[in-house]
Amino acid sequence: MIPSSILSLSFVDDYFMISKQLDIFSGVYREVDKYYVDDVKPGELLKIGIDGMLKTIDPYTNFYPESEIEDYRMKHVSTEYGGIGASSFRNGDSIVIYDVYEGFPAQLADVRAGDVLVSVNGRKIEGLAPDEIDDLIKGQAGSTVKVGLARFGEANTIEKTITRGEIKVKNVPYFGMINDSVGYIKLDKFLQNCFSEVRDAVVELQKNPGFNSLVFDLRGNGGGLLEESVQMLNLFIKKGELLVTQKGKTEGSNNTYIAKVDPIAPDIRVAVLVDKNSASASEITAGNFQDLDRGVVIGQRSFGKGLVQQTRPLTYNAQMKLTVAKYYTASGRCVQTRIYSHLGGEEGALVTEVADSLVKPFKTKNGRTVFDGSAVYPDRYLAPADTSNISKSLIRNFIIFDYASRYRQMHASIDSIEKFTFSDTDFADFVNYLNTESYSYSTQTESAFAKLKDATTREKYYASMNAEIEKLGKGLKHDKAADLALFKSEIKSYIEKELVVRYYFQSGKYKYMFRHDDTIKEALSVLGNVPLYTSILKGEGEYKVIGKPKK
Repeated sequence: MIPSSILSLSFVDDYFMISKQLDIFSGVYREVDKYYVDDVKPGELLKIGIDGMLKTIDPYTNFYPESEIEDYRMKHVSTEYGGIGASSFRNGDSIVIYDVYEGFPAQLADVRAGDVLVSVNGRKIEGLAPDEIDDLIKGQAGSTVKVGLARFGEANTIEKTITRGEIKVKNVPYFGMINDSVGYIKLDKFLQNCFSEVRDAVVELQKNPGFNSLVFDLRGNGGGLLEESVQMLNLFIKKGELLVTQKGKTEGSNNTYIAKVDPIAPDIRVAVLVDKNSASASEITAGNFQDLDRGVVIGQRSFGKGLVQQTRPLTYNAQMKLTVAKYYTASGRCVQTRIYSHLGGEEGALVTEVADSLVKPFKTKNGRTVFDGSAVYPDRYLAPADTSNISKSLIRNFIIFDYASRYRQMHASIDSIEKFTFSDTDFADFVNYLNTESYSYSTQTESAFAKLKDATTREKYYASMNAEIEKLGKGLKHDKAADLALFKSEIKSYIEKELVVRYYFQSGKYKYMFRHDDTIKEALSVLGNVPLYTSILKGEGEYKVIGKPKK
């Protein structure tokens, strides 16, 4: 046992060092404030100092002054605000409506994706920052806002007076039946009401007589509130099971979460979909479905965030989000893949990956081997689809987005989602449209050639090989027309997805995915084959890699 006198001395030394450093910091600020040649803004200067300190710890520990608390609440806790129900992005000098939420004021007023915002309440928005524009549009539910919009094909600005509503951006943007027996729930985040939204979705799906399986889609879900994840897991996992253990430096940071009630869906087959952006609470969920052999995980390796943040109140209504613990799933593993060191300095925390030698094996309930320090690795791995550089360019430059705005204006309706296809005639129209647009890209071959040319120049071989290298370069130069033909099917699929959203909104996007998404197709294949599903959970099923994993 360590003598209490030594512990007391250690505490005194720590207290002295903290007081000393705070005194130095205060002295530096006083000197700057008093003698610096220009005026300084105290709040901004001190926030920069605090942010600089915290970024050397990890990316998740942040400080929020009183002025930013509402934004923090919106992003990390709540999903409610007063507004019109539309999102936007900046394209050059223009603010463009990107997405319109079905059933909310903007959609009911026929605001469309692709509309350019010109004015709000008679005030021109040119030159305003995005936050300023948000403040003009948002307001108390029941109040009105007048927006001016420029739309493709319309010579004059469209004026719309919209009654603001209470906007609740759902954690579950869509749920429904894929077929007679398989349901689907898309979960975007784990913020307030996540548990109740998933519960309500499951209850509705259970009203279908043939419902026996669920595709639970966590792709792109960056996490949120741990408690919501734990409650949600208890919908599927039997009472009494250990779900999550939380361990930190202090006693108050330690916690154990156990399933406390009888589940409402204890027996349905479950396929959990994950990808590289599934993080934190998503990994708690997917990891426990895997650890308790309650479902099959399908997709790509998850992000690898096994850290828990807690909001701590500060004086003057400020707050900080502080990493206080690591979490461990039912098997006892921690999925955290990165080690953060404050020795990173001005550029932030030094980040290293957990070394292979430190990765330890753990056992699922049925005895399958899983590993800590390496995120959640799926039971059925699907390599991410490669997207051609021409498609990336058409997406990145908003050419497909803009074409969809034009198409929507010229076509009042399209076929049902189940029947709609972007025809060859439509694609020919798109190719003609491209003649009016500017876009560029490099193929992987051209990028490799550029590196070759750079290396031969640097190593002084270029002069003697000039003719051969330039001839090779001309032969490798891409042809846009040829690439449009080569990647026609891929480009058409991106256009179809964009158009489906224009006419059928977010629900249309998910129904379209049922026909075209390879990960969903694999989930249906596994769920529909009971012996295969059972064998995977017993550790007897053949591990499967679908496609070629990227290096």
